[in-house]
Amino acid sequence: MSKSTLYGILIFLVITDKTVDYNTERKVLSVRENRTKCITIIGFLYILMGFIFLRPNSAVITGNIVNSDVIQRQVQKVLIGTKNFNYYPNEIKVKANQPVSIALDSSVAGCLRSFNIKDLGVSKYAKTPIETIDFTPAKKGTFKFTCSMGMGYGNLIAE
Repeated sequence: MSKSTLYGILIFLVITDKTVDYNTERKVLSVRENRTKCITIIGFLYILMGFIFLRPNSAVITGNIVNSDVIQRQVQKVLIGTKNFNYYPNEIKVKANQPVSIALDSSVAGCLRSFNIKDLGVSKYAKTPIETIDFTPAKKGTFKFTCSMGMGYGNLIAE
């Protein structure tokens, strides 16, 4: 073989080798770009779903005491929070023989989430502000409510 033929073969191999490397590198970059786009889209969807499912519930009760007297048997809704490590308000007035629904807001924590009115047979642990303590005071009077340990307390007055 002549020198020119060897040089030709050598140049061909060098050019072919670079072309193969260039195409392979291009394919690898394309796969990486597609993978990056896919991960970005999945991440965006994951964050979007988090905002949708973990947003605060706008249906949470927002007042302290709401007596619903418009309809005779309507539920009397009460929202209780905490102030100075005790239930607030610690005196609640409701109508006897009408349903009562008590919600403990997000400031209520620990044993105060376990709400008891012994004389009315009411005892419930409300894990979240959405959970309510529902009962109907069957008689008029003043009834003491407490937490499970007796540290938080107050009075429910059924008139």
